[in-house]
Amino acid sequence: MLKKVLFYIDKKNKEDSEIVANVNEAAMYVKSCGFEAVVKIAGGVSDDKKSHDDSGSSGESALDESLFLTDSGLAARLLTETGAYVVGISHRLNEGEDFGGLKYIFTDIQEVDIDSYIKAYQRYAHLPWEVIITPRLLIRETTLEDVDRFYELYSDPEMTRYMEGLFENPEDEKRYQKDYIDKVYGLLGFGIWTVVKRDDNTVIGRAGYSVRNGFDDIELGFLIGKDYQGQGYAFEACDAILKYGKEILLFDKVQTLVKEENTVSIGLCKKLGFAELDTVEVEENIYGDEYNTIKTGTGKAPGKGRYKRMIRQL
Repeated sequence: MLKKVLFYIDKKNKEDSEIVANVNEAAMYVKSCGFEAVVKIAGGVSDDKKSHDDSGSSGESALDESLFLTDSGLAARLLTETGAYVVGISHRLNEGEDFGGLKYIFTDIQEVDIDSYIKAYQRYAHLPWEVIITPRLLIRETTLEDVDRFYELYSDPEMTRYMEGLFENPEDEKRYQKDYIDKVYGLLGFGIWTVVKRDDNTVIGRAGYSVRNGFDDIELGFLIGKDYQGQGYAFEACDAILKYGKEILLFDKVQTLVKEENTVSIGLCKKLGFAELDTVEVEENIYGDEYNTIKTGTGKAPGKGRYKRMIRQL
């Protein structure tokens, strides 16, 4: 869990009153949100190492609970080498600074909201982002620990009547999910997320956005376990995800693909504001029965299904 944010100002920039004021304003804001915040000067190699050693003096756990921000490429490299989670700070005096290897660089540091600090830390710490909170649901990034629960949800034949199931071997599914977490969430900033009931922390389904080969529009997909259907959870989750797509991801329209015979989901999509566009053929079972393994040729071959394509303007 994030507890401390440390800001390192490059020694050569410490006399610039505007930059120092912006960093101090950012630190005060972080403090007002309930976190520790410290502003330090990052100088030469020895100074940078000493600053890091001082920040971690309370033990290794302090490093794991900290996020470091700096406008110095050298400090960023030194801190990264020690295993610290580092974000670059970009401003008018360090244009062209080498922040190679960092996942994030913040500009206008005084305007960065606390959610950005938390999510940068979570990405480095391999913790799932909490994406959306509704009155009854938490929609968050999937973890490998969710996979066993997915098999419980998908075990009812009705769950795979209109959509693809999981890999037969859970280890294949876990390999797939690990690649998905590492590559899709980090690259796109969105994906298919896990839907959790807030009152008892039960995983009840999956929902979110994906990019499908052969189509230009971002796609909304959703699945709610059979025991939780008919209670408005799918609408609550999808309605919130559509608002998130418009307000945060800045999508202007979204598609959904629903099998022709799945009248219940078609009705739900219409309630969400989708309009039928046409009927298309979609590839199914594109990974076969195994994931990232040598195929034996005995598995189910990829095929195609007919789907209603529906569009929603955001």
